[in-house]
Amino acid sequence: MVKTVSKTKIYTPRFYDGLLAFFFKLAASGYIPASWFLKNVPNEQQRAKKTGHLNIEIVSHCWGYSHMLAYQLSSLINYPPTKASVTMTVFFSTEDENTQKILDFFATHEVPNVTWNWQSLPKEQLFRRGIGRNKAALTTKADWVWFSDCDIMFNENSIDSMVDSLQGRNDILVFPKQEKTTPMLAEDHPLLQKGAEPHVIKINDEDGFEYYSRSKATGEFQITHGDAARAAGYCANISIYQTPSDHWCKCVEDRCFRWLLGSHGIAIDIENVYQIRHVTKGRYKKGSWWSRVRSKIRHLKQ
Repeated sequence: MVKTVSKTKIYTPRFYDGLLAFFFKLAASGYIPASWFLKNVPNEQQRAKKTGHLNIEIVSHCWGYSHMLAYQLSSLINYPPTKASVTMTVFFSTEDENTQKILDFFATHEVPNVTWNWQSLPKEQLFRRGIGRNKAALTTKADWVWFSDCDIMFNENSIDSMVDSLQGRNDILVFPKQEKTTPMLAEDHPLLQKGAEPHVIKINDEDGFEYYSRSKATGEFQITHGDAARAAGYCANISIYQTPSDHWCKCVEDRCFRWLLGSHGIAIDIENVYQIRHVTKGRYKKGSWWSRVRSKIRHLKQ
């Protein structure tokens, strides 16, 4: 179940990293043709239109978010799909002991139509989310790939309603019209504390979730056609998003991914997608200057 990728020591300096990120932010705004970096996106005629029981792969990353991951994996146990076979792929590092404990616990649970797929990476590769997403995209056998994050939950009828909405479609990129989210939660909020120890856990609307609508396929809500994923990868030809790092990199590569595919995505009906929003970012070193700055910014966004 667990595969380990050999460690590498190639990093980009932070200043150079920032320059490249700025360059590709401009590129993704339309100043540079996407064809310079991706030439093999399958066109509409080349993408299959599948019907019936679908194969779905969900791809998450986890570093310092084990309490969130417990909710996500629990949602598939509490509400197993009936109209799809789901591969739940989680990229993680064995150095994150809490996440390892969560994965070990859930690996003991057999769930109808769900296959657990834990993918261990050196933390330097995990710190660049595009690396894991690209590995998953290029090797997936699924009809559709949902690039998600571990604070997303798939509650009652979520996956099955997605299958209903995708019948006979071959859009290159889709996303849920709306989800239910919490306000920004403080670190000591009961919802965040409940996921601290490995166990199957449930949430409900009384926990403070409200509807939120979106207009494009942002980071954790990118559902890609499998044919496009296998052909294009995930920012496969953009070196900055495929280079390991000695620190957690801000996840901005989804903008480039949309640019490469030539689509902001098509909104579809997917029921009961939940997200827990939180002020404290587990992936940044606790108490660090950057962690405190990020927390203040997230407070201001509430």
